[in-house]
Amino acid sequence: MNIRKSVARVVGVGAVATAAFGLLSTGAANADTVVELPGGELTKTLSDGTVVNVKLVGESANINPSLGDTPLHRNAWVSASAQVQISGNNSDVGGSIYPGYVVGCQVTIDGGNTNGGVSGGASWDSSGNVTPSAGATGGGNLTLGPGQAKSFYVLDREMPDDFGNPTHKTKNTFKNGAGSVTWADETIGLNGCAGYAQARAFVNVEIETDNVITWTTLWGAPFSLG
Repeated sequence: MNIRKSVARVVGVGAVATAAFGLLSTGAANADTVVELPGGELTKTLSDGTVVNVKLVGESANINPSLGDTPLHRNAWVSASAQVQISGNNSDVGGSIYPGYVVGCQVTIDGGNTNGGVSGGASWDSSGNVTPSAGATGGGNLTLGPGQAKSFYVLDREMPDDFGNPTHKTKNTFKNGAGSVTWADETIGLNGCAGYAQARAFVNVEIETDNVITWTTLWGAPFSLG
């Protein structure tokens, strides 16, 4: 299956994921469907007066239901920008942004209401916040059966640790009250799903002030992969 790979890089306080790819061929076999998605926005005031505003803007999905030319394959290329602004009593603090997607096969993806949470990638609490786990990968090539859902992160940034060894980060860390991550044509490749499939963007934001450490999750709208 021919898919496009994304490369992450950091520019200032914003991380940008870009993709190198060829032009789509025309014809029935490669009839892509472009879906403009509404994105989202939330504002949360922390107990110490810090105000966190999270936006998901410019969200879209370019969907090819069967790049492998079988009903078990789905392929999509997704684009969006996650933006965080801090104001209130601690407007100069920073944090980390973890953007990603949840993909499900014959399961309704609606945050905390999904039975069993997300298998192998993250779990949801009763408020719909995503908690990352070691199972969440940095790439969107997934194999799912009926009733399964998995998550993956958009970013996979390789950088040295304190001892010079390579490590992979799925977040962008920002300072001075503002940060962003923008991605274009990030691949969602799904195999093994014979029924309907859905995907949904999420943006995890971790904020740490002198008094509070908190996780906030913004959800995008669910969309069909066919």
